[in-house]
Amino acid sequence: MAPHSRFVKTAAVLALTLATAACGSADRLSQVGQAPALTAIQDPTTTPGYRPVQMPMPTPQAVHYNSNSLWRSGARAFFKDQRAARVGDILTVLVTISDRAEFDNATERSRSGRDSSGTGGAVGAAINTLFLPSGTSADNLVSSEGASEFKGSGKVDREETLETKVAAVVTQLLPNGNMVIEGRQEVRVNFEVRELIVAGVVRPEDISSNNTIESSKIAEARIGYGGRGQITDVQQPRYGSQVLDIVLPF
Repeated sequence: MAPHSRFVKTAAVLALTLATAACGSADRLSQVGQAPALTAIQDPTTTPGYRPVQMPMPTPQAVHYNSNSLWRSGARAFFKDQRAARVGDILTVLVTISDRAEFDNATERSRSGRDSSGTGGAVGAAINTLFLPSGTSADNLVSSEGASEFKGSGKVDREETLETKVAAVVTQLLPNGNMVIEGRQEVRVNFEVRELIVAGVVRPEDISSNNTIESSKIAEARIGYGGRGQITDVQQPRYGSQVLDIVLPF
């Protein structure tokens, strides 16, 4: 890409970012002194960017009753339970995250090399007499030396703990009986809104008798915990700093 094209592209990104930031700033200026508004309750399947989950599925098996039997094939119990099983049902997700990772790596590499070539004997003496200036010798016509050294180290020490509960809604029932769930919780305290989002795929067998499921049993789990408000604002760099961090090459 030519330098001019890169400059035009960078300028366009900056202009678009500044325009977006201006609109966002104007909206936030109109809410000065007010608590952040809570998001309205809505159908998760109607939110922008929602896409139904598609995963490999086994061949569906028709449910049937055996002759002279009250047992239904595929049933988890003789009596019907109240656990979530259909689209629109609600279950409670027990979010428990206790993650700790510690890595300490060190790398060291070095290499050196030396090469030389020359001519001796009668040929070397002739070259010294006819071609080379005084004080030089054909015994060492060409020589080269090289060396390289690299040292690197890195360390990661991270610990995360989160324990909470959130109710989720079944948004999709997959052909094999697994369910897609999504839950969102917002709590506003003193001009700060805390958001908790949980989504993923669960098995009916993993739902306990009290209609709860552990977050560790959710496949393709997406768990987000964050916030928005005055405290979050001062913890984030300004828009200009974020733009410069992206576009600056150094």
